[in-house]
Amino acid sequence: MDVDLLIVGAGPAGLYGAYYAGFRGLSTAIVDSLPEPGGQITAMYPEKLIFDVAGFPEVRGRELVDRLVEQAAPFNPHYLLGEQATAFERPAEDVLVVRTDAGTEIRCKAIIITGGLGTFVPRPLPAGDGWLDRGLTYFVPRLADHAGADVVIVGGGDSAFDWALNLHPIAKSVTMVHRRDRFRAHEHTIRQVTELGVPILTFTEVAQIHGDDRLAGVTIRHTKTGEHAVLPAQTLIAALGFTADLGPLADWGLELDHKQVVVNTQMATNLPRVFAAGDITEYPGKLRLISVGFGEVATAVCNAAVAIDPSAHLFPGHSSNQP
Repeated sequence: MDVDLLIVGAGPAGLYGAYYAGFRGLSTAIVDSLPEPGGQITAMYPEKLIFDVAGFPEVRGRELVDRLVEQAAPFNPHYLLGEQATAFERPAEDVLVVRTDAGTEIRCKAIIITGGLGTFVPRPLPAGDGWLDRGLTYFVPRLADHAGADVVIVGGGDSAFDWALNLHPIAKSVTMVHRRDRFRAHEHTIRQVTELGVPILTFTEVAQIHGDDRLAGVTIRHTKTGEHAVLPAQTLIAALGFTADLGPLADWGLELDHKQVVVNTQMATNLPRVFAAGDITEYPGKLRLISVGFGEVATAVCNAAVAIDPSAHLFPGHSSNQP
């Protein structure tokens, strides 16, 4: 596959970058290891309201992703979803080649890395071996999938409490299980879940999962007393956090600061024609916000356009003047 620009990461910054690349007349491919566009928003909090995106007093994560995909659609970016960017090489000064773990080869003239926190995988539930997609899940991309179910949520962070808050109106029951009596979630969300009357079982862990083809219930154990109890459950959500790293990107020769890619004011990395934007970047005064990522990726695209064609103007012109 030959394109002008390859975007590595289909989160909000990457999707907006696809729009801006099209606006600049660049053909674009987007590669992401997740099976759907949207990055962490789609995987972790698609139903959560986001309040700091310009022009939206509030917007659900899924709606924001849908709007970004719609915005880029007129320029026909090529999506390579469920594929991880692995090998990188530069066979010529103006040619970059990236290969994916699925065997796809992309030849391009510039790259923008918008990989968020990098490749992230959920921390596994010790008792959950063999139950994934049989009732056990680590993310909730669609609340409606769990309507009418007895839901047990393991964890004490923001995701666990957000899912409890959003599932409570549609699930048959929601019960939270946490090994400690302290929580990492925002106090306001904890208070909302508590006021709804959702049982929050502290010093408790899932000891065993029951069912035939599908999950039917779980045995929980009190970590202090050793007492056991059985809860009905058709859905078990393990919100235990995740581990993240740069994966194969760490071997590309990028200048790194811990797990972030160092960029300058042009959003350029130390590798010629390779740029980065969004949460994956690091520079003095960096803020990891969606709203900041939008501006960074527009800057990256415009500088990539000049790198590809030195006769091009850095300033893209005003979108209101375009047909």
